Parts: sequence; C-alpha cells; structure tokens
Amino acid sequence: MSDIMETILSRRSVRRYQEKDIPDDILNKLLEAARWAPSWANAQPLEVVVVKDKSIKERIQKTVSPRNPSTLAIVNAPVLLVICGQLKKSGYYNEQYPTKFGDWFMYDLGLATQNLCLAAHDSGLGTVIVGLFDHDRVGEVIKLPADHEVLVLVPLGYPDQEPKPPKRRGRNEFVHYDTF
Repeated sequence: MSDIMETILSRRSVRRYQEKDIPDDILNKLLEAARWAPSWANAQPLEVVVVKDKSIKERIQKTVSPRNPSTLAIVNAPVLLVICGQLKKSGYYNEQYPTKFGDWFMYDLGLATQNLCLAAHDSGLGTVIVGLFDHDRVGEVIKLPADHEVLVLVPLGYPDQEPKPPKRRGRNEFVHYDTF
C-alpha cells in the first residue's frame, strides 16, 4: 500500500482534541495542501478563515445545532477553519453557468477540504468536516464579503480519541462497468 493510500484509509472524523497548539509551520503546510487542490479552469475560488480566537469560535458554535456531534469540537479544537468560496468564479463564463450543476465552487472547495484533511491526518492532526450550521450567521461572524459563501467548518487539532473505521459499501455495490 502506498503512503497516500494508507493516509486515505486511516483518516477518521475526529471530534475531541488535546489542549495543544498547532505550530504555524504545520498549519501553513495544511493550507498549502488546500491551495494546490485542482479547481475548474484553475479558478481557485477557495478562501479560508483561520479562527483561533475563543470568543469567535463560541459565536460560531452558537450557529450549530446542539444535537450535532461536532458542536463541542468547534470550540475545543485549537483551530477552526472556515472554508469559504467566491461565487461566480468557478464554472462561470460570459455571465452564466454553462453546465447543469451551475457554480462549481462546492466541488472545488470539496477538493481543497479533502486535501487539507488528508494533509492534517498525515501530520498527526485530526479534523471533522461540519456542514450542518447556519451558514449566513457564520458569514456575519467572520465578516464574509457578499459575493462569497461559507461552505464548511473544519475543527483542527491533535486527536484526543481514535475513532473506529465506519462501515463502507463494497466496491461491487457502487462500481459499474460500461453501463449502470
């Protein structure tokens, strides 16, 4: 198994973190991994807000449902990454979206988020991708420009747990050859 496959297969969603700061050089390495993710026509709609301030994390936490298993991770992780994207940049030509799926910023930001999470795991850090929250309220908290959207929140820190691997469908359940 190659190193990248080992990283992919062993990464887990981590929701509990040690009280230990993340060195800037490691954080910068993760942001570099996100920067190098592919995007539609190299549009690079990615924007990342790095939140370390506890009071800002607490305001963001209030936008997450208390029943969400990642609610505590928002404030307990030493770093919270707010993954945002600029609209009308990816998959947008001549003032229109030429494909069935419109703005590709979600796809592009998904690639960047995955790069970041895999690089974090490879660096001994844990992450969880949080998507169920009030996106507009988070945008207000981080003072997001009007032509941008918040996509996901990614708490980041040294794991204080080792989650078990989730069950996965077998390849024969989702791979189709020649036709569906």
